[in-house]
Amino acid sequence: MSDLAFHEVAVAYGDRMALHPVSLEVPTGGWLCLIGPNGAGKSSALKAVCGLVPHTGTVTIGGADTATMRPRQRARHAAFVPQAPVLPADMSVRDYVLLGRSPFIGYFGTDSAHDRMLVDDVLQRLDLAEFADRRLDTLSGGESQRLVLGRSVAQGAPVLLLDEPTSALDIGHQQQALELVDRMRTECGLTVVSAMHDLTLAGLYADRLALLHEGRLVAMGTAAEVLRTEILSEFYGVSVRVHHDDDGTVVVVPNRRAR
Repeated sequence: MSDLAFHEVAVAYGDRMALHPVSLEVPTGGWLCLIGPNGAGKSSALKAVCGLVPHTGTVTIGGADTATMRPRQRARHAAFVPQAPVLPADMSVRDYVLLGRSPFIGYFGTDSAHDRMLVDDVLQRLDLAEFADRRLDTLSGGESQRLVLGRSVAQGAPVLLLDEPTSALDIGHQQQALELVDRMRTECGLTVVSAMHDLTLAGLYADRLALLHEGRLVAMGTAAEVLRTEILSEFYGVSVRVHHDDDGTVVVVPNRRAR
């Protein structure tokens, strides 16, 4: 059974089609990475899942149509991590992660002992327990990235949507963040859909890649199937070398233009 499915989903901003009708499925526990040049429709596809942009077609999670869900119900099915999340400077780490429990707390209710227990468990899993009482403006970039992921995991949704999760991180913290997502995917049974520009990292962590170009799905498959010189040259308009290791790792290296 597919945990997440797009059925002819399209997104338009006025007269401009950001995402032409696309159909794809992500199995339970799978990791699909959306790749493509700027303006390809990656972020629009993610936002359509959680109702942040209007769309046509149908998005289903566990077979349920998200269009029939109220916002709080939809938040119980999919957690979205934007490219540049806003972190309130004077909020504590524990209180920020506790925001992930909002879909389960009534409008005039307060967090329960169960909510606090879940948050403490997430903090422990992500090695953030010792920072629980620290203000957010005292955290490093890598710690902040773990924090944002912690809030989304605390949300308890089976689908995790990540929009450029490593764009603001150095290479060391990029790997740490993606290893963390992969570990949480295994431990919590998450289905992950991410949008990424780094093709080598995308191929290293995701099970399958979906290449979008000008809002259209133009290639779909494993890293070995999608990250090919002729495909990347056609849709990115660049000259690259693609190296395939024996262990399945695919490395994409841009060629320097001749002077």
